[in-house]
Amino acid sequence: MAISDLDLIHLRRAVALAREAFDAGDGPFGSVLVDGAGVERFADRNREASLGDETRHPEFEIARWAATNLSAEERAAATVYTSGEHCPMCSAAHAWVGLGRIAYVASSAQVAAWRSGVGAAPGPVAALPIEVVAPGLAVDGPVDVLVPEVRDLIERAARGTSGLPG
Repeated sequence: MAISDLDLIHLRRAVALAREAFDAGDGPFGSVLVDGAGVERFADRNREASLGDETRHPEFEIARWAATNLSAEERAAATVYTSGEHCPMCSAAHAWVGLGRIAYVASSAQVAAWRSGVGAAPGPVAALPIEVVAPGLAVDGPVDVLVPEVRDLIERAARGTSGLPG
């Protein structure tokens, strides 16, 4: 499926959440859950540093929220918009709760390359494409028009250039 103007609105919201995470000293990732009618139902950002729990990814929080608050049919009709492609943990959670389409700005391969390019150590989990972890999910990305902003956040975070005030 091609990325629509409506998709871009939700992806820009995910990028704004990623910037909010960066500004708070967390990893720069944000995600939005939109139901089949196009209504934002839940949004979050990375909170792993601020809460001291490396599993506090927004995609995982979306999966938890959706499992509790949406029917199986509503979950299947929903779209998750995210600034960066799901990690394997989040891809699995997405598939296990039966969420629908994923649209992301930057791929896990791009994120890994940007981090490596500024000398950051690789993450503790392999950067696998969503389709490898959860075959059969509808996935769209990367979205080139928004990639530069996400790249800037990822590289600044990887260099340790905090978004925290002075």
